[in-house]
Amino acid sequence: MTACIIGWHHSKFGKLEGESAESLIVDVAAKALKDAEMDPRDIDAIYLGFYNGGFSAQDFGSSLVMNGIEGLRWKPSTRVENACATGSAAVHQGVNFIEAKQGRNVLVVGVEKMTDTKGPRVGEILLSASYVKEEAETEGGFAGVFGQIASTYFQKYGDQSDALATIAAKNHKNGCENPMAQMQKDLGFEFCRNVSEKNPVVAGPLKRTDCSLVSDGAAALVLTDVETAMSKKKAVMFRARNQVNDLLPMSKRDMTFLTGCQKAWEGAFEKAGMTLDDLDLVETHDCFTIAELMQYEAMGLTAPGEGAKAAMEGWTQKDGKLPVNASGGLKAKGHPIGATGVSMHVLTAMQVRGEAGGIQVDGAKVGGVFNMGGAAVANYCSILEAIR
Repeated sequence: MTACIIGWHHSKFGKLEGESAESLIVDVAAKALKDAEMDPRDIDAIYLGFYNGGFSAQDFGSSLVMNGIEGLRWKPSTRVENACATGSAAVHQGVNFIEAKQGRNVLVVGVEKMTDTKGPRVGEILLSASYVKEEAETEGGFAGVFGQIASTYFQKYGDQSDALATIAAKNHKNGCENPMAQMQKDLGFEFCRNVSEKNPVVAGPLKRTDCSLVSDGAAALVLTDVETAMSKKKAVMFRARNQVNDLLPMSKRDMTFLTGCQKAWEGAFEKAGMTLDDLDLVETHDCFTIAELMQYEAMGLTAPGEGAKAAMEGWTQKDGKLPVNASGGLKAKGHPIGATGVSMHVLTAMQVRGEAGGIQVDGAKVGGVFNMGGAAVANYCSILEAIR
């Protein structure tokens, strides 16, 4: 038995003045329950994806959803955290609950309120998702971590700046059609490629346009078993899902290839009885453009060191052979840590249902999600297919 997504809601991402983590949680949860035509009293468990790490003073958040939704009090509710993969971790825990037959109906919420925190502190909080013992002094925070990864990759395979700019431009163009995206502006290749006052170097070869955005936002979805889902107005099934964790220290890994990402995809494809060719689109974790480039290789779209080919030849454009981040990705949509993985599942469910509006990929029926925590340490992959 697997699980299906039967309802969802997604807030706008960005700098959300006047909102708190609590208000965002309650709003998206109530609207997801309504979308699923689910009485809150029928929910059997709640999972909250909430990284926090100091962004919000209210660190203990598992029961916040109960403050505004009558019928959820006394339900078991658990906060889940796994760095930038926190949202997918919460989703997978919900599926685990249903597959273990602990209950039928699960509410999953992901949230983060990041923009109230000052820039230097944001960097400190995000860098805590690295191996602090060795990497805490990395200049540039987590951008510095991926700046190092990009530099190492460039040393091995040559300057990939054109490919990174192509990826950034693609995602910003896609984001223009996503009303929930934080940045809805087509920046173009030339702006993303060249260093300027508005696009300075941030770390290593990475410029501002290579880095995802500090964001506020939330997303929620309702899960149920397949039998129950078939009586609902819509149902998106988990064909497969897989999680693998790699070693935390980068010093113990070859950082020119994301092996954890590769193994997450391989396991998901094996469980689904599918290959990459069976996917109509992918939502992947472009916290930095170098990450998306390397994920092309890890998912098997190209050989190692050849990810630039997929970008430069248009394979991953919205009308390419495998559209990647038609939503605009983290790059344009924003990256509120705890909400990101839930958002990726919601947007992919919308795609395979044909309900994605301006970001819709023509004919999409099966979609893949890849969400990672840290530098490809916690790796989550899901394959979603509409069955109703």
